[in-house]
Amino acid sequence: MPAPREPARPPASARRRHDREIVALALPAFGALVAEPLFVMVDSAVVGHLGTAQLAGLGVAAALLTTAVNVFVFLAYATTAAVARRVGAGDLPAALRQGMDGIWLALLIGALVIAAVLPAAPGLADLFGASPTAAPYASDYLRISSLGIPAMLVVLAATGVLRGLQDTRTPLYVAVAGFTANALLNATLVYGAGLGIAGSAWGTVIAQNGMAAVYLAMVVRGARAQAPGTWRSMLRPDAAGIRACARAGVPLLVRTISLRAVLMIATAVAARLGDTEIAAHQITLTVWSLLAFALDAIAIAGQAIIGRCLGAGDAAGARAACTRMMQWGLMCGAALGLLVVLARPLVGPLFSSDPAVRHALGAALLVVAVAQPVCGVVFVLDGVLMGAGDGPYLAGSMLVTLAVFAPVACAVPAAGGGLTALWWAMGLMMLTRLAALWLRSRSGRWVVTGASR
Repeated sequence: MPAPREPARPPASARRRHDREIVALALPAFGALVAEPLFVMVDSAVVGHLGTAQLAGLGVAAALLTTAVNVFVFLAYATTAAVARRVGAGDLPAALRQGMDGIWLALLIGALVIAAVLPAAPGLADLFGASPTAAPYASDYLRISSLGIPAMLVVLAATGVLRGLQDTRTPLYVAVAGFTANALLNATLVYGAGLGIAGSAWGTVIAQNGMAAVYLAMVVRGARAQAPGTWRSMLRPDAAGIRACARAGVPLLVRTISLRAVLMIATAVAARLGDTEIAAHQITLTVWSLLAFALDAIAIAGQAIIGRCLGAGDAAGARAACTRMMQWGLMCGAALGLLVVLARPLVGPLFSSDPAVRHALGAALLVVAVAQPVCGVVFVLDGVLMGAGDGPYLAGSMLVTLAVFAPVACAVPAAGGGLTALWWAMGLMMLTRLAALWLRSRSGRWVVTGASR
């Protein structure tokens, strides 16, 4: 069967409309994404003044906690796509019902994670390399913070609901309020109440639960507005709906785990290259992650817009939006790459005083800069296919990418390559993702219209 023809170039008015919509959704999404890691930064700044052992314990516990939450990011992505489809179909009550299914699934997963983490906290701290002096602090922080995991997952799901409703401003406001509350609570509980690292953990738990409560209040208000007589039934758990959300989320879970496996393999290989290389790698990975936040904001806009278009039966509009967002991804990626090149002389001194680390970092950052246009298109297409509910393809393509990347990365030390070679392997990983996502976008098989896929 011949591939469908590319859609005709949309008129200038349509492009301007897409541009306005992309900016309106992406800018607040970027702000909310940047606010999330600030929670850990505040905890680190406050706990760091307690002592080195406490800060080391926080580092181990925060890494475990972040992994436990981020692996379930599908709660946001899958919910965004499902809710946006129903918004496009003009069925707001069904959109809210879909959102509640995602929130109930988040609560269920959160309860299971707590049950696993609480008894295993000391063992997890030891497994992830906490020293004998840091391990008790890591265990205490992890146990207390795990009580906030259900709230963190509810925040993910509820954020997906609002994104599906084409609202990325409210998650930004809630994230900023949560960050502010977390900072104040940390300072008060750690020093004012004298609770030490436990006070930092409790501050995070309270802030996350406050954010979840705000989101739930908004969902309840929306349900009462859309179905005044039956709004309570919309909020009750529905087993069939929760199972459907879980099924839709499994492929995205596989995709996320595969992507994290890529990052873990890259870090493990860098560690084998030596202390200088692993130090430079961690700085490079930090820069890479910051750039990813900017590009992911466009992907989030793509999820919301594509889901709404397909729900409304507007296949041509979905294709046109996809084309325009790819152009945005390419342009933003090129701009970020140029920014990395210009900022490269400043990044090394900012993070390290070791000349060897700075030298290794400079070459790796050039690879990162070259890869950014590719990253921009990959992130956008990832968001487009998520918005289309094309999770199984995303899972399969990410597994193929992992299979390509792993042997290449692991061969770097044996071949005598250094950190720059490892980051060229990361570039190959992004090119593999680009090829898979581009082929899918060209096939048109992701264009499935209707209120549900």
